[in-house]
Amino acid sequence: MDAMGAEKKTAISPKTKKRTRVKRKAVPLSGDIEDICFNKDETLQIRASLLEWYDENQRDLPWRRISERDKRGYAVWVSEVMLQQTRVSTVIDYFNRWMNKWPTLHHLAQASLEEVNEMWAGLGYYRRAQFLLEGAKELAEGGGSFPETVSDLRKIKGIGEYTAGAIASIAFKKAVPVVDGNVVRVISRLKAISANPKDAATVETFWKLAGQLVDPCRPGDFNQALMELGATLCSLSNPGCAACPISAQCHVLSLSRQSESVHVTDYPIKVVKAKQRREFSAVSVVEILDCQETMGPQSSSKFILVKRPNEGLLAGLWEFPSVLLEKEADLASRRKAIDNFLQSSFNLDLKESTRIVSREEIGEYVHVFSHIRLKMYVELLVLHPKGNRSIDFKKRDKESITWKYVDSKNLGSMGLTSGVRKVYSMVQKHKQTEQGTIPERKRKTASQSSSMAPPHKTTDSHVLPQSKAHEQFEDLATQQVELRALMEQRHNELPADMDRRQNELLQFLKTH
Repeated sequence: MDAMGAEKKTAISPKTKKRTRVKRKAVPLSGDIEDICFNKDETLQIRASLLEWYDENQRDLPWRRISERDKRGYAVWVSEVMLQQTRVSTVIDYFNRWMNKWPTLHHLAQASLEEVNEMWAGLGYYRRAQFLLEGAKELAEGGGSFPETVSDLRKIKGIGEYTAGAIASIAFKKAVPVVDGNVVRVISRLKAISANPKDAATVETFWKLAGQLVDPCRPGDFNQALMELGATLCSLSNPGCAACPISAQCHVLSLSRQSESVHVTDYPIKVVKAKQRREFSAVSVVEILDCQETMGPQSSSKFILVKRPNEGLLAGLWEFPSVLLEKEADLASRRKAIDNFLQSSFNLDLKESTRIVSREEIGEYVHVFSHIRLKMYVELLVLHPKGNRSIDFKKRDKESITWKYVDSKNLGSMGLTSGVRKVYSMVQKHKQTEQGTIPERKRKTASQSSSMAPPHKTTDSHVLPQSKAHEQFEDLATQQVELRALMEQRHNELPADMDRRQNELLQFLKTH
């Protein structure tokens, strides 16, 4: 995190039991980690110095401006959930839009999951949004009063130890600690804790130490100050120790001044992240032309979107038809997989019920999740119903798939995931590139044409002629005009060209 507020919150649960490999060998602690603690003088000095610094330097964030008790609990909940794994600068706009749409817990409880997902689009980790909605509905059904204690807050689905502590201390002034990645960094440096920060015993120690430090009179401000310090001055790779209000109590800083082999940035110990799983997917952006029954007369095409299952990765979100591949696959294999998916899911036969106007490979795109590296092969498949009929999607099996038609205008304004938006952006860019060739050729007049370019073939779904015959006729007519212009130009240039060559020959003979 830098001083501009680009940190990402990582909630640290005292229940963590997963052990992670450590990159560097940890320096042995002098004694058991369970014995580490802050003495009374340290605690008082850290509280006073940190709160004084926070009062002077705290950032103006929208969730900190809400003072009404009832709304504050809800606002802190929303902000803390959004801040998990997301930068503060990104969250601000999302928070403001969220609170404008659902200013209270009761407003959120009336929303649908699709509405919430659309509002959340781009933040990632969509299960967080789902838990917010489910929690709001649960509280509304129970009477609508917002819990104030950690134990009561933990009963709400999706609220863990960190979020419960943040809400209880910031909104309701309960003297309870919070531990996120920023707090771990500050405390590990204050106490020179060289143990694996992901180890269960180490996590328990961080929670114990944070509990010792929390100010009983201003617990919410102190917790925010501790997190803010880690997010700004006590950053991961470029700490501002000279300006730190609690540098006098920092054990690692003291050790670094005594030995050149010790660096503040060595703490907390870096751990090796789990290797991301590689997955592959074939994505087909299916565009339907002239589908009269499902679109208005002003639109010439629409796209198919499919809703993902309500469980698992990106649950309940909309995407273009896609198929997960077992491994990297060639073009023929990917198209076969897509064709089978369209046939089995929609009873859509590309040979019988439609005419393929164009089918083009757009490119590849790698979308990175926390634990998955997904490589997507993107194609644009433009279809037209045979005989000017609308395409009738009827499933043959009992498994239900939710899908819908969306025109380009609505597609561009929908709350889609960053991956889906990237795919659509690739398609739009491809169309603009393709469309930049034919319109330019067709706009030329006969007098401007100096040579006949070979005919280009491209597809513009929004300016496509009404029929294939019409399109072919236009192309032939254009080529005829260009050919006539070329012949006239060459005819006019011929006499001048002969005179020039004759003069050149005479000059040659005179000099030889």
